[in-house]
Amino acid sequence: MFRNGIAVIGLGYIGLPTCAALTQQGLTVHGVDVNERTVSEINAGRVPIVEPDLDEAIEEAVTSGRLQASTRVPAASYYLIAVPTPFKGDHEPDLSYIRSATEAIAPRLRGGEVVILESTSPPGTTRKISEWLAELRPDLRLPHQSERPDVHLAHCPERVLPGRIMVEIFSNDRVVGGLTPACAERAAALYRTFVTGEILLTDATSAEMAKLTENSFRDVNIAFANELAEICEELGLDVWEVIRLANRHPRVNILNPGPGVGGHCIAVDPWFIVASAPERARLIRTARETNDARPHTIVSKVKGALSELGAGPDGENATIACLGLAFKADIDDLRESPALGITEQLANDLPGATILAVEPHVTALPKSLHGRANVFAAEVSYAVHEADVVLLLVDHHAFKHLTLGDLEGKKVIDTRGLWR
Repeated sequence: MFRNGIAVIGLGYIGLPTCAALTQQGLTVHGVDVNERTVSEINAGRVPIVEPDLDEAIEEAVTSGRLQASTRVPAASYYLIAVPTPFKGDHEPDLSYIRSATEAIAPRLRGGEVVILESTSPPGTTRKISEWLAELRPDLRLPHQSERPDVHLAHCPERVLPGRIMVEIFSNDRVVGGLTPACAERAAALYRTFVTGEILLTDATSAEMAKLTENSFRDVNIAFANELAEICEELGLDVWEVIRLANRHPRVNILNPGPGVGGHCIAVDPWFIVASAPERARLIRTARETNDARPHTIVSKVKGALSELGAGPDGENATIACLGLAFKADIDDLRESPALGITEQLANDLPGATILAVEPHVTALPKSLHGRANVFAAEVSYAVHEADVVLLLVDHHAFKHLTLGDLEGKKVIDTRGLWR
């Protein structure tokens, strides 16, 4: 069944851990990525991302010969597509990376292969892959054409939490949706080699929608918390105290507010549902707009603090410490990060201010901040000491040692409730 190995296309936060999980079962994996530097790092046994326990797993996989990376798609028995699925400026899904992966796979197909889409995608994307392959390879029967296809297609969305990927990739239940029941079974056979959680079989479109629903549910609940935070501030209340008390009800579990929503999943996936049914997805759209607006509220709070300190409209002679750039605590992932977006907006809107960006999980400022005259990477103690305004954006463990004494005399904006 796996005689020609497994090709994993896209060696990022999902593709690379999937490679590690498969090789730990003794399977041969061909990793594929368009980034030559990523390929070189992996072939040297190094991991270009921060994720606990992943570096040791990849080093072992490469040393054993079970994992090799390339920029070219090889012949394989199974193809896993784990490429980005961003949205365009109008919040329309961008499927160009999936299309490119499909075009790279098509010439390698000989019949009998299984193609699995892991990338989170709008409903109907797996069927689109089948249709694209039919255009590219009219000599093959595809699942949307026949119940007995030459190539099987399925969708199995990832369900892991950054910072715990190398635990949850094994233990979490997986949803496997096929374009036919046989497609689902063939795809599930691969996941049964390493997943200890339950494998739930369904159709491909239901699997796609289930993943979007999971993240939209989270987004709606976060939007409630963020809106509640703004209401409490207007009423002069401590939102964290209000939530603590409300959550003592046995059927209430309000999430904590923050500076917005980041990461590739929750900040993006709800828009796929909105795009699929724009007239019906009213609550999901409103929640997304609420969370997208939250960073602007935080920027306004910083400007208000500077005004209280007597700084000019451009922030002249003021120093702002922005603590955290990642989208959540204790990871290096900057994708769709509200913390990064807030820091960028402050740098744009306050050219006279000095912005000290503190992110302990990256070695250099991201491109969007690098080279700006008023932005500097800084270590946390120095940044807090120098700052007039301390803006906590991410509750990294590295910031938890700070005390109220360290913050004395500073304007403090704590978006995570760390110092309440």
